[in-house]
Amino acid sequence: MSNGYAISNWQDAKDIYARLNNLTSQPIYCISDDELARVLDHFETKCAKSKEITTEAKQYIPGGVQHNLAFNFPFPICVTKADGAYLYDRDGNKYIDFLQAGGPTILGSNYKPVQEKVIKLIKECGPVTGLFHEGELLLAKEINKHMPNVEMFRMLGSGTESVMAAIRVARNATKAKRVIKVGGAYHGWSDQMVYGLKIPGSRSFLESHGIPRSCYGTTDEVRPNDLDMLESMLRINMLKGGTAAVLIEPVGPESGTRPVDFDYNKGVRRLCDKYGALMIFDEVVTGFRVGLGGAQGYFGVVPDLTIFGKIVAGGYPAAGGVGGKKEYVSGMAAGVGTMMKRAYVGGTLAANPLSSYAGYCAIQEIEKTNACEKAGLAGDRLARGLQELVDRYALPFVVYNQGSIVHLECTGAMSYDFSSFNVLKSVVPMLKAKPEMLRRKVAMEQMGAAYMAHGLVTLAGSRLYTSLADTDEIIDEALNRFEDVFKTVTVCTRNLDK
Repeated sequence: MSNGYAISNWQDAKDIYARLNNLTSQPIYCISDDELARVLDHFETKCAKSKEITTEAKQYIPGGVQHNLAFNFPFPICVTKADGAYLYDRDGNKYIDFLQAGGPTILGSNYKPVQEKVIKLIKECGPVTGLFHEGELLLAKEINKHMPNVEMFRMLGSGTESVMAAIRVARNATKAKRVIKVGGAYHGWSDQMVYGLKIPGSRSFLESHGIPRSCYGTTDEVRPNDLDMLESMLRINMLKGGTAAVLIEPVGPESGTRPVDFDYNKGVRRLCDKYGALMIFDEVVTGFRVGLGGAQGYFGVVPDLTIFGKIVAGGYPAAGGVGGKKEYVSGMAAGVGTMMKRAYVGGTLAANPLSSYAGYCAIQEIEKTNACEKAGLAGDRLARGLQELVDRYALPFVVYNQGSIVHLECTGAMSYDFSSFNVLKSVVPMLKAKPEMLRRKVAMEQMGAAYMAHGLVTLAGSRLYTSLADTDEIIDEALNRFEDVFKTVTVCTRNLDK
């Protein structure tokens, strides 16, 4: 991995899409009835304390958990300890952790060298003061050191806030209103971005309820990996006052769940320059996971603005921010008032001492330990092993990885695409396919539960993040556990309708 990045080779997007299309054309594969019974019995007998506390939580917390990632079928697991590659629950069960908090803990959970420095800071300063702390400067300089394109950095409290701020900056800079996103991508839960989530072409019909249509009236959606459609949308928008920004996840929507061609980002850069739109890279997952230089360094593309989150605070809370060219980012200058036209952003706890200093220490440790590269090698080993198992058991599952981001598609529940400029051509096929999509989602949830019952924590049963803590021995043990699940998989004959 001489390029200094976690990705050893970029896999052919067209081949992956062909395999995903084949998966969704097949009958649904799921764990057997006997295995499902064993899984449910495991949760009832071995996770009773988790069930007890999460059942009580439903009385006080909507859905029983505060974060979408925490919900699991048949009920959430209550974690009491995190250590490197492992999680431990309330019942004393030990899990290999491929969730890694949704990706930010590239060093492994609760990494001791960072933890020790954070504890010292809390003892001396506390987590928040409301005034300037040197950690703010240290973090901004550390990011700039590795991503020179990030000339200035404004730290915020989350990826969602950072997306909102970046869009505001782009509109302030270009005087245009419209924003283009790639279908299926997740850019936070703000009103204007809860649009086309998970499934390209879904617009506002699957997720964005409770939002006035006017809120996403200036948001446009294009098909993943389709430069022609993007240029057509940019051209159409010229008649509507232009496009302020094009937002993309550089490895593809949903952390590469819908991968893109290697040169796709360069094509987006060219089109943004041609039509006067700012190019925004959402590096919430890829920043300091793909490499110290982020995905922008790996692809050799200079975005105008970069959105950060997750890793930028080293796995500690209040992680997010916007970085980029000084001429744009300076418009977010803090203060009560200014004579310049600015994009106002705020946040009482943004850039607090704990988060900023933890992020600075974490990035230093990532550099010192070559964490991105080592996590990428672990991802390669995991993906190779999963593919061998898929081949051994003649399953139609799709396995691929972008370094330490590993995809294991067992049902293809999120592999549909209804992208079209015409609303009816999107909605009608989507409504017809919705029952099948939901059945595949149920099968995916049951697969995720089976992994959990075998001591494997994943993201929705379809995505896995590796870290510095994942040794060859841990990966090999995980593969043994995956095999225990795969050998029970069969064509599904039970009713998956909810």
